Amino acid sequence: MSWEYSCPECKAMLNPERTIILAMQRDDVRLLIGLHPQPGKYEIHLPPEIAVDDGTKWNFSCPVCQAQLANKNDPDLCELELRMDDGSVKILFSRIAGEHATFVLNESSLKEKHGKNSDRYDLTFGQSKYLV
Repeated sequence: MSWEYSCPECKAMLNPERTIILAMQRDDVRLLIGLHPQPGKYEIHLPPEIAVDDGTKWNFSCPVCQAQLANKNDPDLCELELRMDDGSVKILFSRIAGEHATFVLNESSLKEKHGKNSDRYDLTFGQSKYLV
């Protein structure tokens, strides 16, 4: 299966290899990170000198255009576009370190949810605001 993640703003491809590359910032710490591309896998690749404490909120942005990836409907979620062999979907993921919550949405519904913290989010109420 082919997965191509892109920035919702500039449409730049964010996973040229096997990792999604994003810019991440909190206070005066700014870095590039790698995320596992499969929804529900929570591997993160950080520079060796960086520690990320659970519960801290981070801002994510596109490393190409620097657009903020925060979801306009929920400040604790970020969004990316994902093109697969069978179409495009929107991916929402938590910006809170240590929180496992990822959502896959298509044009008409919540397609999948992943992670032990996904029940914290109610994407069914007013769901149309989250859809592609």
